[in-house]
Amino acid sequence: MGKYILKRVLLLIPTLLVILIAAFALMRMVPGSPVWALLEGEEDVDDERIWEVEEEMGFHDPIVVQFGRYFVGILSGDWGESYTNQQPVFKNMVDCWEPTLLITVYATVITVVIAIPVGVFCATHRNSVADYIISTLSTATMIVPGFIMALLLAYFFGFKLGWFPTVGYKNIGEYGLGQALWSVTLPSFALGLHHVASLARYTRSSMLDVLGQDYIRTARAKGLSLRKVHYKHALKNTLSIVATTIAGSIAAMLGGAAVTEKVFNIKGMGTLAVNSLSRRDYNQEQAIVLFMAMLFLVVDLLMDIMYKALDPRIEYEYRRAP
Repeated sequence: MGKYILKRVLLLIPTLLVILIAAFALMRMVPGSPVWALLEGEEDVDDERIWEVEEEMGFHDPIVVQFGRYFVGILSGDWGESYTNQQPVFKNMVDCWEPTLLITVYATVITVVIAIPVGVFCATHRNSVADYIISTLSTATMIVPGFIMALLLAYFFGFKLGWFPTVGYKNIGEYGLGQALWSVTLPSFALGLHHVASLARYTRSSMLDVLGQDYIRTARAKGLSLRKVHYKHALKNTLSIVATTIAGSIAAMLGGAAVTEKVFNIKGMGTLAVNSLSRRDYNQEQAIVLFMAMLFLVVDLLMDIMYKALDPRIEYEYRRAP
């Protein structure tokens, strides 16, 4: 197990390097200049003034030199300063990461709690009326765009019924975890329900494959209860496939948080990313991409460790046949 984890950790290094290079290059391809954010408020800003500031900031240096300077800063722990407010980019992210991560975790829990039992039920009641109805409803939640789902939830459960707040976020430090979760309930459901269908379908198909295995028939023949057969024996052997879908959903949720945060007026990482991109804030946007990538890679690593724990036969690489 230790050797397996070490290999997976070492594989993260070139992955992060590729992500770092891609983020740096793509930001330079976006039309516009970050100098506009720095010169905001100044009068009579012309092309000569912009060129002068870009020269001072090193934007006219060869791209390799710019990347080398940025890469050395990353290695030394200096992620740079935001061009918008001249604050360290990591500080800006720390101020915004809490609602985004809380929404993502909450949405993941909602997805898992709803989708896995639904998938198991549909598999154990295959081709029944309930199976068709649930499959149709779950698919409907998948095809509805995230922002439409967010608006519908905000309108019915926030505006009409008044059960949940529709705008803003109450931070944990000031209001406590309960109030923080309450304030992000609607955005979390809006984000989570969109992924219920895919996870439920994967759970259903995986369960159907397992339920046809000989050991399941043997367990039934021994007189074990259906609940024990389904959840202890069958579901356990589908978790590796289900976990893969959950990992992909987490990545999609992190990326889709921006739209949800905009709808509910929550100042999280998604909102910060959109604002930084619109203002061509290179340092801030690159830091967000790198941070999100690191977060997802950690989740992916934990999933791989879980695969190994569930099935010790999993190896990091295939061995050549003799």
